Amino acid sequence: MSDFLKLVGERIRIIRKAQGLTQEVLAEKAELQHSYIGGIERGERNISLLTLEKIINSLNISSATLFDFSDINTANSTNINEILDIHVNLLRKRDISDIKLIHKFAKELLAHMDERDEI
Repeated sequence: MSDFLKLVGERIRIIRKAQGLTQEVLAEKAELQHSYIGGIERGERNISLLTLEKIINSLNISSATLFDFSDINTANSTNINEILDIHVNLLRKRDISDIKLIHKFAKELLAHMDERDEI
């Protein structure tokens, strides 16, 4: 399973639940099987762009909203690529001055953590 497929599936699940929809209702709206929606949400399905468009339209959201991974919880994740993808998407919304400031803070924090580990 691809980390990206898992992220997209988790995002679809978050949006679906926030709208109070079951997998069955979303599947009906998108003209898909509910078991197929479950597979998508688990990151088990490599869906086509047409299927993705059906889901986006059925959820009545923009594609930008779908690919906004900022509210996916990283606390229980052990996959570094998944967490990095989430952070990259958080940064994409910021202007360059914010990104530079965040980078500066991150470097200082990592340097402090490295110093602590050496002791």
